[in-house]
Amino acid sequence: MQRFVVKTSDGSNTLYIPQLQEHYHSTYGAHNESQHIYITNAYNYSTKQTPTILEIGFGTGLNAMNTLVEAIKQKKHTTYICIEKYPLNIDEVNNLQYEQLWEENKQSYFTDIHTCAWGVPIYIHQYFTLLKLNIDVVTIHKLPGCNIVYYDAFAPEKQPELWTEEIFARIYACMESQGILTTYCVKGTVRRCLEAIGFTIKKIPGPPNGKREMLRAIKP
Repeated sequence: MQRFVVKTSDGSNTLYIPQLQEHYHSTYGAHNESQHIYITNAYNYSTKQTPTILEIGFGTGLNAMNTLVEAIKQKKHTTYICIEKYPLNIDEVNNLQYEQLWEENKQSYFTDIHTCAWGVPIYIHQYFTLLKLNIDVVTIHKLPGCNIVYYDAFAPEKQPELWTEEIFARIYACMESQGILTTYCVKGTVRRCLEAIGFTIKKIPGPPNGKREMLRAIKP
């Protein structure tokens, strides 16, 4: 699968897949999108002091790294579980030049999250444990327990199999009560699907200078 680096409006890079005609992040700002949708409106919105996060679509690792930085800042012991079928190679990771996004004393953690082993929990930092799973989420019938979900799969038009009621029902089943799911996608079909399963959903403002809205879903 070919992937090319593309600069987004906030100065951070993303990847573009010609075969899918799809970007990994918003072209309005990859870093801003990650911070707004997943850190501000999921991680920081949660009241959990020892959160367990499940990310669908590890991708560039931007969401994981931003979470690690926030976990250190807040001194929250955080477990981060991500599912990714098509991991990047280290050359693609380096070409993103993401290290400049964070303070110098934290930049090496970005390399650590990409070079650590898959399939086993890895202690990246005192406040951040990472478990990377190189599998297809469609094939998993029982997902790991969690209280926050970052739903960052490619758009429904590109990967419709990842936006089905069956997938969301599995996610719902693995979440604790009052668990939070956030995603950039606000399509009516996705909203109705989440509501049918039992989530309480709310459209909230999207990232600055980006998409107008995003979704936050709560398991009652």
